[in-house]
Amino acid sequence: MERLAKLSTEKAVVIFTASNCPMCHTVESLFSDLGAAPAVHELDKDPRGRDMERELARRLGRSPPVPAVFIAGKLVGSTDRIMSLHLAGKLVPLLRGAGAIWL
Repeated sequence: MERLAKLSTEKAVVIFTASNCPMCHTVESLFSDLGAAPAVHELDKDPRGRDMERELARRLGRSPPVPAVFIAGKLVGSTDRIMSLHLAGKLVPLLRGAGAIWL
């Protein structure tokens, strides 16, 4: 989907969320705590959010598809994948490589 492709590359880190999703808030907080400033798109507040939600569900193989995290324009995954990367010490280097954080 064209809109999804465009939005997913607007910053080094892009998170697609829903305004009522507690796990979305957790993932947003993690990135903020790490010093990244992600672009956040709340699908339930976007007029074309349903279409993007369906495309993300297809790509992730799960529903609901939020949070969906893109780093350097690449779909990394949802909460489980982000937390696994973080606990393994691989998230910070990924963010550095994308230019999302400096230290």
